[in-house]
Amino acid sequence: MGQQRALVFGTTAEAYDAARPGYSDLLVDTVLAYAGPGLRRAVEIGAGTGKATVAFAGRGVPVLAVEPDPRMAEVLRRNTADVPHVEVEAGLLFEQWQPGGRRFELVYAAQAWHWLDPHTRRDRVHDVLAPGGTVALFWNFAPVVDPDLHRALQETDEEFGTGLMRLTELAADYAGEIESTVENGWPARDFAGDARFTDQRSVRVRNGRVRQGVDAWLARVATQSGVQMLEPGRREACLAALRAALTAHGDGFDTEWITDVFLARRVPVEALA
Repeated sequence: MGQQRALVFGTTAEAYDAARPGYSDLLVDTVLAYAGPGLRRAVEIGAGTGKATVAFAGRGVPVLAVEPDPRMAEVLRRNTADVPHVEVEAGLLFEQWQPGGRRFELVYAAQAWHWLDPHTRRDRVHDVLAPGGTVALFWNFAPVVDPDLHRALQETDEEFGTGLMRLTELAADYAGEIESTVENGWPARDFAGDARFTDQRSVRVRNGRVRQGVDAWLARVATQSGVQMLEPGRREACLAALRAALTAHGDGFDTEWITDVFLARRVPVEALA
């Protein structure tokens, strides 16, 4: 079911590309500063339409973008056509993709780690990382600032079971640092007992407040997997209910743009000897 749900985005690849936000310079700075010098090439897991691909390749990092859905990959190739140092390999899940003996100094996933097989994903990352190389896993969040709006949106989210937490949660709840819990599935729980990865860090990147328009926000919501998986009539009812909640609070609203990132380093070969 997880892989089936992960591939639903390709059914609306163009809308996904138009509605989803990119990644901030601050996020890229954070990852590259951790990775340090000597970063010769990176592999991206589940590159989608290239939001993160463009951000990292635009900094001069050669990126091999692996994307399982050919429909998403078509948009990815278009978006990176004029960006140097990008190679796209499409049509295979990361679990099936073969690196052909290649090793990478950076392996990263933007909004994609949770779609991978939890039993094999760490092994796969370890196998393609060069000794001392970096794994970076990150997600964009856009929690709402207004508590009343948060409650109204969350009620609709719960009614339809769409799992929109990153878009309907309250910004004030993100005022602290990242906590790793069973409920949030934060990668630190995966990596904590794995001695092959060291210097593990969880970083909350705060990109600032963003004013959202109702139509733009709903266009983004319509690309969320929980909404796309609804039966068409129920999906329209969900979007209508969300619109009613938003318009009752005015013609726009504020969100916080947050990117949470997990960082770890493959232990150098000599350290395991």
